[in-house]
Amino acid sequence: MKITLLSDDRIRLDGGAGPMSIEAESAQMSYSPFHMLASGLATCTLSVLHAWAANAKLPSDGLAIEVGWDFVEDPHRVGSMTVDVEWPGLPENRRAAAQRVADLCTVKVTMKHPPEFVTQVNAGAASTAGAA
Repeated sequence: MKITLLSDDRIRLDGGAGPMSIEAESAQMSYSPFHMLASGLATCTLSVLHAWAANAKLPSDGLAIEVGWDFVEDPHRVGSMTVDVEWPGLPENRRAAAQRVADLCTVKVTMKHPPEFVTQVNAGAASTAGAA
């Protein structure tokens, strides 16, 4: 698989054999936490679509996912994300089913029903050892 940073607010994930790589359109781009967030969503979506394609005996050659995002304020955060599925070999009559399968991605479902977040600031290993 290959993740390509297309811009500061868009990535592309191309499926395929071989090790995972991360590339950028320019040397000035760095892999930000927002790229990581989008990469998780793209990888999950690609994974469920590949599994479905194998089960349905559909060719998944050329399957790629692009994820983009926009920010909102108060507080500053990702306000919306778009997932574009590019699947050149997908038969037209299977498009709606592929949409439903893509929506089953656990990362997407988690974002739609966010978990509770708990942050703990620990003093470090030294104070933990002293507590025993």
